[in-house]
Amino acid sequence: MTYKNKQIAEVAQLLIDRFETLENKADILKATELKALYAQIPTLEPAKRGAFGKEINALKQTLEQMVEAHQDESEELQPIDVTAPFDSNLKPNQRPRILLADNGSIHPMSKEIDIITSIFTKMGFHIKESRHLDDIYHMFDSLNFPDDHPARDDFDTFMTTDGLVAPAHTSTMQNRLLREYSNNLENGEPIAVVVPDRVYRNEDIDARHEHTFHQCEGIYVAEHTNAGMLIATIKTFLSEYYGKTIDYQTQPFYFPFTEPSFEFSLGCPFCEKTGCKVCGHIGWIELLGCGLIHPNVLTMAGIDSSKYSGFAWGFGIERLVMMKHDIEDIRHFESGKLDFLRQFS
Repeated sequence: MTYKNKQIAEVAQLLIDRFETLENKADILKATELKALYAQIPTLEPAKRGAFGKEINALKQTLEQMVEAHQDESEELQPIDVTAPFDSNLKPNQRPRILLADNGSIHPMSKEIDIITSIFTKMGFHIKESRHLDDIYHMFDSLNFPDDHPARDDFDTFMTTDGLVAPAHTSTMQNRLLREYSNNLENGEPIAVVVPDRVYRNEDIDARHEHTFHQCEGIYVAEHTNAGMLIATIKTFLSEYYGKTIDYQTQPFYFPFTEPSFEFSLGCPFCEKTGCKVCGHIGWIELLGCGLIHPNVLTMAGIDSSKYSGFAWGFGIERLVMMKHDIEDIRHFESGKLDFLRQFS
């Protein structure tokens, strides 16, 4: 294009020549010379501004067309698998060696979840995974939550605009598992399932609270179950996990999906109930919620609540691990801090 203004013509030739040398062609649109031309417009006489500005805009359009044309001609790159630890397009002899034993370790939560699930497996429980996005029915309705329960408010629970929820507890799997294993009851076998997985809550984050953490849900259904069986199951697991006989106490509580419901507290394994920083100097640690499965929950899962009964519990896995390893801040688990993770390698 021919420019009538001599200054614009000189800048145009300068930028066109520079364009060929740039690795990132789009940088030409940020040239200081182009910006300087625009800056001159307010300083010109009003009668000259229109023609001057029109030629500058024409120059910019020419540069934009050059950038676009170059992008169209560029070599098409193969996609990169961002989940792989190397570019999947590289040949095997070009890929870096990855030595887990030398350069990394299993995350402490993964280690502890393996230990927890192995204990419950030996106790006869099946292990299932939860979901990271679920519906209102499985999150609330199937668990006997009343319509006005505060947990249904998005101030407490993460919800999407299309009505889905990020599970705030692994109990969201309870209805599915009761249905999946219902044939066990007909065959004279119990329903016994444990679900360890991530959960999400709208929490104020501090040393004891996280918005993302792990919970372990357990359910057991058979004929003639009772609260004594529930307490014995939890106590057996905790004694095995901590490697010592534990003291416990329970007190009545309220959960919509169990009746009766209990809070289960553990005698502090660090101070032997004399009081320390872990237990807040009271000798006891509130550990989990539990209770006998509400008949309405069994009925909604298609199980005859007049014949069968069951119990359930849920505990935060991080809390167990923090007590076991004397970890003072729950935020360490999601921080990615190498000095913390290397302690467990």
